[in-house]
Amino acid sequence: MNIDNFTNRAEAYAKGRPGYTNETIDKITEFASEDTVFADIGAGTGKLTKELAKRGYTVYAVEPNEDMRVQLAITLSAYTNTKIIGSAAENTTLPDKSIDVITVAHALHWFDIERFKAECCRILKPDGIVIVIYNHVPGREESDFCRQAVDRFFSNPVIWTFNNPISYTRDDWIAYIQSQDDSILPGEQGYEEYILSLNKAFDRDSIDGVLCCDRLTRVYVEESCKY
Repeated sequence: MNIDNFTNRAEAYAKGRPGYTNETIDKITEFASEDTVFADIGAGTGKLTKELAKRGYTVYAVEPNEDMRVQLAITLSAYTNTKIIGSAAENTTLPDKSIDVITVAHALHWFDIERFKAECCRILKPDGIVIVIYNHVPGREESDFCRQAVDRFFSNPVIWTFNNPISYTRDDWIAYIQSQDDSILPGEQGYEEYILSLNKAFDRDSIDGVLCCDRLTRVYVEESCKY
């Protein structure tokens, strides 16, 4: 589902998309023991996968888009405790009952929710859990399309909220905008005017060459197969 949305955007995604604070990773790993096996599904360029791998966990990074997997391989090159799988969220190819914790970082809205629920139930161990993570714009976290996906997936999740402010240089902010699936790519009609407008917006809103954006990271957790 939506496999090609980030083709030709992976490098910008790796550079511009926000990551996750240590406080957020601490909360996620509260649900893990030393031998926990994670599946990070819709892993993208490995923003979350790397943080789990750094803490020594075995992590399967499931990502269907080839361009994203190239960046994912770069991100995870130092971590032998990871394995990249080129499969969709709805059909991961992971073995039955093999995963302790499934994480989905800023990707659930791209999935076929009902098919993904079934896949979670298939690959999770009996006491396994699903953790969904999103970076929200403050004040919009209850109404945006990301939260709508969460509401369709979970029945009654526990939610934790963490501050995650982002400071962008000009290049990083433009990369962030270009990483979005509806942005104009180089070579497409109107690209030069588009970049000019982004630079004008940065000049308008930045201070001393830095654009500060407030973000909230929310962690959603519910026991497996009880949606």
